[in-house]
Amino acid sequence: MILFGLGNPGEEYQYTRHNMGFLVLDVLAKRWKLLFTHKDDALFCEKDGIYLVKPLLYMNNSGLPVLKWVNSLKDEFIVILDDVNLPFGKIRIRKKGSHGGHNGLKSIIEHLGTEDFPRLRIGIGPKPDDVPLDVFVLSPFSKDEVKKLRETMELTIKAIDTILSSGIEEAMNRFNG
Repeated sequence: MILFGLGNPGEEYQYTRHNMGFLVLDVLAKRWKLLFTHKDDALFCEKDGIYLVKPLLYMNNSGLPVLKWVNSLKDEFIVILDDVNLPFGKIRIRKKGSHGGHNGLKSIIEHLGTEDFPRLRIGIGPKPDDVPLDVFVLSPFSKDEVKKLRETMELTIKAIDTILSSGIEEAMNRFNG
């Protein structure tokens, strides 16, 4: 199984809303006592056949590294990403679907030629009406969001554990409330 966490490389983006996918993989790697290694436009680590992969071509070009890894490993995968349309800290798991305006998903769909892949979306909304979308997603977490971030990570990790142990259907039933 490949877990793709979406985000943008670089310190300036490290703790921004758009890097939720990277942050989740960082938490998993720390728990599993793994270090990321650079390969094929991505950072990755592996434990017991589970690959944690962070594409490094920036969010809008995530599709190319995802395609390389999927073609190389020929394994099941799930994409973990932020979602401005979900309230902060809520998660939603889907077996497939459209990009919903998310440029990372749009790039993956274009490169894979299908919308038929699972994803775990992590809420970063709502976006204030007076803030452009790109400014909002690339901005750091608010103080209130920082307080909720640990809880959000725990919920997301539980969902991933459920996907890995019991399958996506069970995870959808338990976490898409």
